[in-house]
Amino acid sequence: MAVTVKLPTQLRAAAGGASKIEVAGETVGAALESLYAQHPELKDSLSDGDGGLRRFVNVYVDGEDVRFGDGLATPVKDGGEIQVLPAVAGG
Repeated sequence: MAVTVKLPTQLRAAAGGASKIEVAGETVGAALESLYAQHPELKDSLSDGDGGLRRFVNVYVDGEDVRFGDGLATPVKDGGEIQVLPAVAGG
């Protein structure tokens, strides 16, 4: 099952400059593991080390925030799109 992961500008260097990467996976977690297998540097930026996502990382599947779904267990359709966005803060 092919899924596209879209990366923000600040993570592209860790992915060889790619803005979109095709991975395999039926869930967000599986797709991210496939992404990490291709670009291991991304794991430190996205993963909290305990198998979850870092607090400042927002992940969307076809425009829907996975925090309001099943988190990393959120299903992804064949041809679906996962978008990774860092949280924005400031004042």
